[in-house]
Amino acid sequence: MTFDKKTIWITGASSGIGKSLAIALSNYDCKLIISSRRTEALEQVKQLCRNPESVYVLALDLADTESLPQLTEKAISAFGTIDILVNNGGISQRSPILETSIEVDRKLMEVDYLGTVALSKALLPHFVSRQSGHYVVVSSLMGKFSSHYRSAYCGAKHALHGFFDALRLEHEKDQIKVTMICPGFVNTNVARNALIGDGSKQGYQDVMTENGLDVDVFVQKMIKAIRKEKFEAYIGKFEKFGVYVKRLSPRLIHKLVMRSKVR
Repeated sequence: MTFDKKTIWITGASSGIGKSLAIALSNYDCKLIISSRRTEALEQVKQLCRNPESVYVLALDLADTESLPQLTEKAISAFGTIDILVNNGGISQRSPILETSIEVDRKLMEVDYLGTVALSKALLPHFVSRQSGHYVVVSSLMGKFSSHYRSAYCGAKHALHGFFDALRLEHEKDQIKVTMICPGFVNTNVARNALIGDGSKQGYQDVMTENGLDVDVFVQKMIKAIRKEKFEAYIGKFEKFGVYVKRLSPRLIHKLVMRSKVR
């Protein structure tokens, strides 16, 4: 597939992967809708894009699912259609299960899972009516296997795979594509912004994230996977091989993750 003449909607576009993706895609002959909660930061991203006049800023909060149908209509009206929705918005978590309040679990599910599902369902009739559409979902390798101190995050990401695998099955007849992007460690602020057990932010970078893929390198690999319309893409350094190890032996991946330094 090509991005030329397409309209692409990116959530979580004010920083990290979403910001880098928006800037990279602005080099194509396409139109962009960029969303997050922070309008001012989105406006700054817009000005970094190659053709700011082809970028539409639309603030939204994935936790406010009731607002998403109306905002979806606003997004469609911006350029008349949407061809690709990149579900990138979300938050992470870093805390032991025993120290994690149920409110944190609920928050992760509300934002990372239910918010993404609600937005995708709001856009689905548009895709069906056009008999065309592509969902790109930024999951995680933690959506394929788990690790310490990320129980709520792993739960939400695993759930995304279940939902979007079903959506792909139900709507293949409507020419709707689904690509699950599964990052490993990427050097963004995801760890700094991750919630700890009481719901506050961790506030510091961890070693594995800091040593992860450069975000711009990651985005180029992500773009390649989207263009190829892959079902799933595992993007990272050595950690991406955990997906294949788990297929061979769940016990072995358990032992390998136990040995890893994840904090």
